[in-house]
Amino acid sequence: MDVTAFLHDVRSRHWYEGQAIHREDVPVRSARYSELASPLAHPLEEALEAAGIVNLYSHQAEAVDAIRGGENVIVATPAASGKSLCYHLPVLDTLLSDRSATALFLFPTKALAQDQSGALDRLVPEGSRLRHAIFDGDTPTDDRAAIRRSAKIVLTNPDMLHAGMLPNHGQWHRLLQGLRYVVVDEAHMYRGVFGSHVANVLRRLRRLCKRLGAEPQFILSSATISNPREHAEGLAGVPFRVIDDDGAPFGGKDFVFWNPPMIDIAEGSRQSTNHETSLLMEELMMRKIRTLAFVRSRRMAELLYVATRNKLRESSPMEAGRLSPYRASYLPEDRRQIERDLFTGKLLGLTTTNAMELGIDVGDLDATLISGYPGSISSVWQQAGRSGRRGTRSLSVLVAFDNPLDQYFMRHPDTFFGKAHESARISPTNPYVLKPHLLCAAYEAPLTAADSDLFDIELPELARELEQDGFLHTRHGRWHLDPETTYPAQQVSLRSTSSVHYTLAENESGVVLETVDEGSAFSQLFPGAIYLHKGDPYLITELDVEAQIAFGSRTDVPYYTEVRELTVTRVLNTYKTRPAGNTTVYLGDVSVTTTVVGFQRRASLTREELGEEHVDLPPQRIDTVSLWFDVPPDTLAYIADEKMDLAGGLHAVEHAAIGILPLFALCDRNDIGGISTPLHPDTGRPQVFIHDGHPGGVGISEHGYEVIEELWQATLDVVSACPCKSGCPSCIHSPKCGNNNHPLDKRVAVLILRSVLGLEGAT
Repeated sequence: MDVTAFLHDVRSRHWYEGQAIHREDVPVRSARYSELASPLAHPLEEALEAAGIVNLYSHQAEAVDAIRGGENVIVATPAASGKSLCYHLPVLDTLLSDRSATALFLFPTKALAQDQSGALDRLVPEGSRLRHAIFDGDTPTDDRAAIRRSAKIVLTNPDMLHAGMLPNHGQWHRLLQGLRYVVVDEAHMYRGVFGSHVANVLRRLRRLCKRLGAEPQFILSSATISNPREHAEGLAGVPFRVIDDDGAPFGGKDFVFWNPPMIDIAEGSRQSTNHETSLLMEELMMRKIRTLAFVRSRRMAELLYVATRNKLRESSPMEAGRLSPYRASYLPEDRRQIERDLFTGKLLGLTTTNAMELGIDVGDLDATLISGYPGSISSVWQQAGRSGRRGTRSLSVLVAFDNPLDQYFMRHPDTFFGKAHESARISPTNPYVLKPHLLCAAYEAPLTAADSDLFDIELPELARELEQDGFLHTRHGRWHLDPETTYPAQQVSLRSTSSVHYTLAENESGVVLETVDEGSAFSQLFPGAIYLHKGDPYLITELDVEAQIAFGSRTDVPYYTEVRELTVTRVLNTYKTRPAGNTTVYLGDVSVTTTVVGFQRRASLTREELGEEHVDLPPQRIDTVSLWFDVPPDTLAYIADEKMDLAGGLHAVEHAAIGILPLFALCDRNDIGGISTPLHPDTGRPQVFIHDGHPGGVGISEHGYEVIEELWQATLDVVSACPCKSGCPSCIHSPKCGNNNHPLDKRVAVLILRSVLGLEGAT
């Protein structure tokens, strides 16, 4: 597409107010090719030629040679670099020559498994009788026995491996005994709680394979991250070789940073991100430019779809019907149809969650819109990489939210384009994650002390705890699952530390619409909430906590709801402390009790507050990891002498620092929380806490503890540079604040941040 012409046209629109604040030219890159050390099987070479592949990029050849040499490999290169060929070729080459060998391909989404199954169809030589098959929750029951009996390559996801295959490993004896390769695609997605669970699933897989005499190689593919070897070895528990020198060509990209215009400079209010993204999407679709718009939540995917569709009905009616929302919670047949319609060109635009971020081939897209920073630089480039996949120049636009991190990048674009990608962090030995997997492993085969090395723990100690809790019993030096504990895998969700899910049903018909995990249920399905399903708003009328079900009715309202929560944090244990800047920082275990206390109604496009209501829901408690720090005594004395608002300053520092922390740790804003107080009951001092949002922690607070000085400095940059007078969503406001962002004091926040950094003029 002609990006310059498009931006010129946009700048002529009456609503344009200088939103395009930075344009980065990502240059064209030529391909680099390499030869394999030894040729592939002749039928496979013929299949490659038939698919139009006559040369391999340098990183593909390096990966294939390393895998054929017996190494575990992680390929960490950008989107559209041909990573799938790095594992397709060595796996097919081996399976064509070894009739007993099998392979297991793991994908984070069902859509990606479908896409890669199609890629295998094009590469498997005709007449080879090398069968591959998808085995997931959508696989028809009648097909499953045949897949277990004869498939050489099984494509599945970690959830099915965890709950369907490993507990029934006797039915998979043939696959596991001959398992030569385990492919883990999009490995960067396995981080935080999800990644910690998957790491334990892979250890359970290795454990069963070892019992059958198999020791599979691991092949991982990943977006660019800063710690590929550490992450791969943390996931699989074996040594890895890293291949990250990308030899694929790149057609070039114009990357635009788009900051919504200020509505009120003094208040710091901006036009909504959704509104700005909708304007851009309308402009692109009017010109028949194929576009993906990424949003941060399922609700926003629906809101953006509705807003853009309504605009197009007036400006370009023919294109209004070529737009669709997309998210992982849709029914399988609906997702497959949307994917086909996008690939064939029937659809011109899609509003999607990160479910479409991964490597699903959706054809030649020209533009990607990223509505709000998705939490990591890696994710931004993955989403941006969905356009321009055919080697042509493309456009990507990051539309900022009015939060501290987005605004930091808007003011410091060089930081984004010059910053290294973040590290992916997991914590497989988190007891809230590990203990349930030990029960799953005991169901699959009795545990022994020899399993300590596999799970990287002192197993007898944890096993005794599980024995005291009544889940295990000892016999002949081995730990067996208690007979009353049946099928523990059903109780373990890989996506959270909770096994509880709530069902949303339609009031009138009783039809089940969706399921929501317990961690999100209280903040999304409370009575009075507006929940969007396929673009239609549902008013939640009832939440039955005991039955774990919510009921909603279709409604037609021009607003959405935003939850309000109250958080109380108590210190359980302090196990690290160090001097930092001009103060002291601590790391330890805390208990965090969160109670949903109410919600606000806000206008769908303008975010104008329309009203607030109270709700009465039971509190939720987690034990997790937190960092906290002191304020220097001289600063406290100065604030007291000047009768300044200490509580408001601490509160503002907490909000801003939490908003900036994802700049340093690969996490989502919702993965972390915090509180601040002028006098904490456990320390006897003013305190700011920042904690992991998951039981047991997943390494985010630990990383924040290590880089606290950098976090303070970036937070100070955001707060002091914001043009608002007394605080706004771009610097110190938080949409999740249980106190409706009161009290907040921007001036005192700057004072505290300068003080902890030891800067002159702090008092």
